[in-house]
Amino acid sequence: MDSVGVAAAAPPDAGPGPAWQSKCPWGTPNTTSISCSLADVMSEQLAKELQLEEENAAFPEVVAVAEGPFITGENIDTSSDLMLAQMLQMEFDREYDAQLRREEKKINGDSKVSISFENYRKVHPYDSDSSEDEVDWQDTRHDPYRADKPTTTPRRGFIGKGKDITTKHDEVVCGRKNTARMENFAPEFQVGDGIGMDLKLSNQVFNALKQHAYSEERRSARLHEKKEHSTAEKAVDPKTRLLLYKMVNAGMLETITGCISTGKESVVFHAYGGKSATEDKVIPPECAIKVFKTTLNEFKNRDKYIKDDYRFKDRFSKLNPRKIIRMWAEKEMHNLTRMQNAGIPCPQVVILKKHVLVMSFIGKDQIPAPKLKDVTLSSEDMKKAYYQTLNMMQQLYKECNLVHADLSEYNMLWHDGKVWLIDVSQSVEPTHPHGLEFLFRDCRNVAQFFQKGGVAEALNERELFNAVSGLSITADNEVDFQAEIEALEKMNEDHVQNHGKKLSTFSSDGDPPIYDE
Repeated sequence: MDSVGVAAAAPPDAGPGPAWQSKCPWGTPNTTSISCSLADVMSEQLAKELQLEEENAAFPEVVAVAEGPFITGENIDTSSDLMLAQMLQMEFDREYDAQLRREEKKINGDSKVSISFENYRKVHPYDSDSSEDEVDWQDTRHDPYRADKPTTTPRRGFIGKGKDITTKHDEVVCGRKNTARMENFAPEFQVGDGIGMDLKLSNQVFNALKQHAYSEERRSARLHEKKEHSTAEKAVDPKTRLLLYKMVNAGMLETITGCISTGKESVVFHAYGGKSATEDKVIPPECAIKVFKTTLNEFKNRDKYIKDDYRFKDRFSKLNPRKIIRMWAEKEMHNLTRMQNAGIPCPQVVILKKHVLVMSFIGKDQIPAPKLKDVTLSSEDMKKAYYQTLNMMQQLYKECNLVHADLSEYNMLWHDGKVWLIDVSQSVEPTHPHGLEFLFRDCRNVAQFFQKGGVAEALNERELFNAVSGLSITADNEVDFQAEIEALEKMNEDHVQNHGKKLSTFSSDGDPPIYDE
């Protein structure tokens, strides 16, 4: 037996041997065995301590890593409820992100157009996968509209040589530029997300989309302006609503019940009157609130009624279009005041606030008086209404010095057995450059209505015109009749330009006869 075998077989208590025996790596180490119980052997804490001792013995020079901000199994305090909640939340976020990745991979598959769920990821501050130096994913994605290396177009306008030449008018280059320019459209114009798709829009398609985007932007601005600054049908804008609130708070109006009529130019509301601040002014029990629409669509062709009226001619040229609408309401107030002073049945003016005119209500118990075209009258009442209308036209022309300019069965009400005139905002004086034309049109409307209504005594339009105006125009047909009217208007206009006075130069045979029943 060799020496190695002898040394291995020797008992541990054989006594000290030669020096080579203690240094032999295959010899039995002289370690003293520590007796311990089975519970100590199975203890987990003892196992960790033994493992640490072995690691320290094997790597004595390794410095322990300082505790960082990350949550690990060694540096956490499990007795804190907050720390436990953060650990559970981090684990939930990781599982949620993994589920999102699986769904993303399942949906995309092998498709060229991919869908990303990165915006829905739960990036936890304690997640070890994230880093402070990491760049946001949106900044690192590839933009197909921009070249990897920016290239500048030289002065000569092309790049390359021979068959590989590329000009600034290249279809692919222009298509990508047009696609990138769509990002400059208004936010309201949805252009979609073309990331990941190499889109190329032709110039024709891009120009059409650009024009449509501008049209939609202007349309949106118009709708916003109409909502904020105009009076729509059966509704009022915030400024008008504020005016009505002030009237109610001041006690001038008790309550506003609702809309009773709508037209091209205004909306009429019914209200119950309140108490006036002054004793000399009496507010009727029921009032009609006429709100002129502040949209300019209905007034663009109606400036001829006001710009040549000497009462407003000087102010007309100095105002913007919106203030003209307030002047339109002021014009109706002055005309109604003239008619009321002459004793013509018409609404009584209560107050004017900007484009809101408050008048007395023609009707009873929130029910407006019917228009002359909607009421069914007997032959006697129809004849009575005709003579009353003729008398009011003569009073309007002679005493009020006005021409209604829109007189018809639509602007005459039947209430308490008589005719009432309304809507006189467009009324002008006879010396207006078109005053006689407006009067002849009124006479035609009135004559046709009462002739159809069965009034045998109704005059035709030419006879009615002479009866109202007091002129003696003798013409066999309507064309010559209108020609003489235009000649009279031209004569009056020349007189005004020469003398600067609004005096009628019409030849009249005295006062017009007053027709009575």
